Amino acid sequence: MKYLLLFSTLLFACQPASNSSAGWLNGTWKLLSHASIAKGDTTVTDYTKDQEMIKIINDTHFAFLNHGGTFDAGGGRYTLSGDQYTEHLDFYNNKDWEGGVFTFRVSLHGDTLIQKGIEKVEGAGVDHEIIEKYIKVK
Repeated sequence: MKYLLLFSTLLFACQPASNSSAGWLNGTWKLLSHASIAKGDTTVTDYTKDQEMIKIINDTHFAFLNHGGTFDAGGGRYTLSGDQYTEHLDFYNNKDWEGGVFTFRVSLHGDTLIQKGIEKVEGAGVDHEIIEKYIKVK
């Protein structure tokens, strides 16, 4: 009996970490608006007209797909600790961004997910704060 208990303990201790507490984040999210703030200037893009982006999140990974003009896609692993959401961009169609790590604060207001943080990619000349608002797809 004690060997079974020891085996069970070791088996569960060796399981990879997951974001099991992130269940509220899981799902398909449609981007409503994107605000970019750089050097005091704010640019807001309305994603309810002429373009569409979705983000799909499960327990361990995220992916996003954007079309309207040019197609854009990427994804990778993420972690969530409290309201700190960190994306590890493992795959992206622009190699300058691939391998980037981006940390955001996330909050949920009803069916609306708000994601705020800094995007900085030196190779692409990107350094701005973003605020994105998503609605959960039913």
